[in-house]
Amino acid sequence: MFRTRVTTCLAAALGLILALPAAAATAAPEAPPKAAAAAPGTDWLHVNGNQIVDSAGNPVWLTGVNWFGFNASERVFHGLWSANITEVTRSMAQRGINIVRVPISTQLLLEWKAGQATAPNVNTYANPELTGLDSLEIFEYWLDLCETYGIKVLLDVHSAEADNSGHIHPVWYKGSVTPELYYQAWEWAATRWKTNDTVVAFDLKNEPHGTANDTTRAKWDNSTDIDNWKNTAETAARRILAINPEVLILVEGQEVYPREGKTWSSPNTNPDLSPNYYYNWWGGNLRGVKDYPINLGANQDQLVYSPHDYGPLVFNQPWFDKPFDKASLTNDVWRPNWFYLHENGTAPLLIGEWGGRLGQDARQDKWMTALRDLIVENKLHQTFWVLNPNSGDTGGLLLDDWKTWDEQKYALLKPALWQYGGKFVSLDHQVPLGGTGSTTGISLGQRYSTGGGENDTTAPTVPGQPTATNVTATGATLSWAASTDNVGVTAYDVLRGGSVVATVSGTTYNATGLTASTAYTFSVRARDAAGNVSAASAGRTVTTTAGGGSGENQGCSATYKTTSSWSGGFQAEVTVRNTGTTAGSRWTVNWTNPSGTTVGSLWNGVLTTPAVTVRNADHNGALAAGASTTFGLIGSGPAATPAVSCTLS
Repeated sequence: MFRTRVTTCLAAALGLILALPAAAATAAPEAPPKAAAAAPGTDWLHVNGNQIVDSAGNPVWLTGVNWFGFNASERVFHGLWSANITEVTRSMAQRGINIVRVPISTQLLLEWKAGQATAPNVNTYANPELTGLDSLEIFEYWLDLCETYGIKVLLDVHSAEADNSGHIHPVWYKGSVTPELYYQAWEWAATRWKTNDTVVAFDLKNEPHGTANDTTRAKWDNSTDIDNWKNTAETAARRILAINPEVLILVEGQEVYPREGKTWSSPNTNPDLSPNYYYNWWGGNLRGVKDYPINLGANQDQLVYSPHDYGPLVFNQPWFDKPFDKASLTNDVWRPNWFYLHENGTAPLLIGEWGGRLGQDARQDKWMTALRDLIVENKLHQTFWVLNPNSGDTGGLLLDDWKTWDEQKYALLKPALWQYGGKFVSLDHQVPLGGTGSTTGISLGQRYSTGGGENDTTAPTVPGQPTATNVTATGATLSWAASTDNVGVTAYDVLRGGSVVATVSGTTYNATGLTASTAYTFSVRARDAAGNVSAASAGRTVTTTAGGGSGENQGCSATYKTTSSWSGGFQAEVTVRNTGTTAGSRWTVNWTNPSGTTVGSLWNGVLTTPAVTVRNADHNGALAAGASTTFGLIGSGPAATPAVSCTLS
């Protein structure tokens, strides 16, 4: 969805910086001796299932932060008007940042390619070590600092043009930046740092987006159209990997994806309720991978998918307007859009942007904590948005002086930073995170050495075969014997027909939204804190009843309301309420449409026809006494208010 990141006006500050006499410059803070450079290629990373591993096959965890500025008109890290580049980099490493995502523009890469790098405005009083350096030289000076402190780098094409609001443009081409020049810019970057394993990953394009109503938008299908992001990502990745087959390739999603039975030509008739499309955050919709996965051929083991996700202070998405928790966010938003790729072992996930302000909206704090917990429990890779305090809608990990850390925000992030034995873990085999002599970090080599402690690669035992009780026409309760693990089981995946439908912490699960007289096969698998996953249990086939029965509770009401209408169609909303005194776990609503009226699409429920029957979706079947839920629909033909009936069990 649309959002802006307002950056601080720099003109006055830069004027003061430029006015400082050169003689006033002080000596740069002394950096520690540079660690011996690793042999070329020793720190390159690869993919094994849903894990990222080093060259020896050891699982690693990429946990970092974004630092923007090179993507903007300043063409250099923001903050260097007052902060020292060495101090900031050392501080990140000492606090556990093992990778930094660096937004950049295609325009700047092309300028560097053409030898047109210019000297940006930096405060050489605060950064005397940068005196006389152009933007490329500053970037590569910083790469050396990252090697010194054990930090790796993820380069992100954030926008086509060097523009502080360039991320708002939906695609990778704009003006003089053509698709071909976009590819050539990435080829130059791949060539430039081919032997520098500090730069371990490329994020091909930040937040492709746009809808069917937009003149320019990013789509995901099997075509070679200019706006097909899937084809563009494959082309860019293959051209990069032909030069450097060792670099990780990150592919983000887009904004919308057609619902079942719809195409990219379907009209976007109601953007708020999107009857024809599934919506998510810019870059956060990876539903298309299920139908059209990225294919990198022999280099498939370099592919990582990278969604973005934010809270209500960035944009008040519909799922924040109702009660939510980690389970509902997982089931309603994260799993269908991208988490399924991790659960099914398709590929690793790196959440490239997430974050925001704390203490201003309880929903925001709840969302951020829930996503942090999902990241930690599943060891999802992540780069937090953002280091910069001048990110208008999120704030940063640093406060406005560019030196002081926001300790409340850092405390929330810290569990999602890779730690072992009480110390932060570098992605460099030789250099501890924090540099030589670090007291807060260790190297990757130390993590997996004999003296580094036991490497937990033991998967939990297989859970017991589920048993089924309380089987009705629309649901069943599943239970299974617990798995065991050398460290501890953290969660169970529930699979239906081989696909994950839920992740739970206990050994029971209430399956809802099923169809009467239908056979379903359920199995479960266990996860531990190290990300190891057991084999799936033996399956249990459950056949739902034909409906009705003594288990039904008639304390249920359904209210049908037409919310809007137009020539040939209408939109309606149905409210289902538990009017009884006990809780129910599943509901069904029935009505008969008037002649000439049909239901075209429906959300927050499961529809069957010709006589209209709507059963609850997986996430909204449980209704406490007095509680209610709603579902919506788009119909064709004359709007009417049919008589509806409701059952709750």
